[in-house]
Amino acid sequence: MAARQRRFSYGVAKKKMTEYRIEKDSMGDLEVPANALYGAQTQRAVNNFPISGLTMPREFIRALGLVKESAANVNHSLGYLDEDLANAIIAAAQKIQSGEYDEHFPIDVFQTGSGTSTNMNCNEVISHIASTDDLKVHPNDHVNMGQSSNDVIPTSIAVSAVLNIREKLLPALKHIENVCRIKAEELTGIVKTGRTHLMDAMPVTFSQELNTWADLIFRNSQRIDAATHRLSYLPQGGTAVGTGINADEYFGVKFAAQLSAMTNTSFHSMENKFEGIGSQDSVVELSGQLKTLASTMMKVANDLRWMNSGPLAGIGEIALPSLQPGSSIMPGKVNPVIPEAMAMVCAQVIGNDATITIAGATGNFQLNVMLPVIALNIIQSIEIMSNSVTVLADSAIKDFVVNKKNVSDSVNRNPILVTALNAIIGYDLGAKIAKTAYKEGRAVIDVALEYTDLTREELEKYLDPLKLTLGGIGK
Repeated sequence: MAARQRRFSYGVAKKKMTEYRIEKDSMGDLEVPANALYGAQTQRAVNNFPISGLTMPREFIRALGLVKESAANVNHSLGYLDEDLANAIIAAAQKIQSGEYDEHFPIDVFQTGSGTSTNMNCNEVISHIASTDDLKVHPNDHVNMGQSSNDVIPTSIAVSAVLNIREKLLPALKHIENVCRIKAEELTGIVKTGRTHLMDAMPVTFSQELNTWADLIFRNSQRIDAATHRLSYLPQGGTAVGTGINADEYFGVKFAAQLSAMTNTSFHSMENKFEGIGSQDSVVELSGQLKTLASTMMKVANDLRWMNSGPLAGIGEIALPSLQPGSSIMPGKVNPVIPEAMAMVCAQVIGNDATITIAGATGNFQLNVMLPVIALNIIQSIEIMSNSVTVLADSAIKDFVVNKKNVSDSVNRNPILVTALNAIIGYDLGAKIAKTAYKEGRAVIDVALEYTDLTREELEKYLDPLKLTLGGIGK
């Protein structure tokens, strides 16, 4: 999961550890577990927020490490941080990025709304890792140089989201799009009954259905990519309120360039940094596009469930791969577990969007104060959507089998085929033929022979299900 379901709480630590050290901050002395790499400010937050057991996502911590490394590089290049200090901070920040010290990030997501506790947690951990007997690295003066939690946390949210979209979600969407198109090609020429209102309608091909899924996914990719580009504009350098106090005037631009080089991803310095600190509109927009994707994938998942339903009493058009027993009491039952999982992911992403929307609206004056919960939800949405669409592609769409007899029988006895005769015999006579065919359980072609002057050869041409999927009049 994006958020680790483990919490290094102070209460638990006291039971398991017997040694402590005294750490000091502006509020005084505080007892901290002896082997913890964080300091007093982190411990205060651990004590203050025993709320959920959810800690900040791994992807966010990675982004925070990237921010600290980039900042150290820039501060050194601008002459504010000497080489030894910069190198020590950079080396420690790289270890943060790798996940080597994740257990030392114990603070609950539901904390101070600016995420100051988590920023200081990172500053303290880097300080402890980087400091030696000969080199003292200060968490505020050195690690946090030219920065504020108020620009670091929004920047880390943006960086973590952009990188995960680029590295995970967009490739996953391209993969499922390709799987749909390959499956469409594989099923070329197989006609099925179309359905509107869950009722029989004019025929379509499986290829048309699969290519439509692929096109829907492609459009989602375009929208997400566009929103991600806007999110790549960062407020770093705005510091406390957006004015850039205590940061060099070139810090933001150089930071974005440094981060771009490190990640091989384009990041830009936001022109108006008040925007990125006081609001989270770009994240809200991205979340909205993820919600749109969730809407699409819910449709695809439910289409698969309906098509697979039965196998005897349902539609039974396809058989999804049998992956696990479907019942603890009914032997032989197999359920569409992958589409069901996909649908639940979609529900979660839609719920996450509601949280992000409310949180994004809580930008009072110069600072949004729901940043940690925004980070949690946007990263989770990206991660679970990336994973689930890949699973849906590989374990459901790729290898489902068409029940050709069921599909063919359904198409051939469908009275709605008479729609193709509207231009020739008129709507009213067509309705009469269809109703008779339904009532008497007869093939529409046989009833049409009785009610029209058309020959069987003509009717077979007009009512050919495959030709009817091409549209037009009299094809």
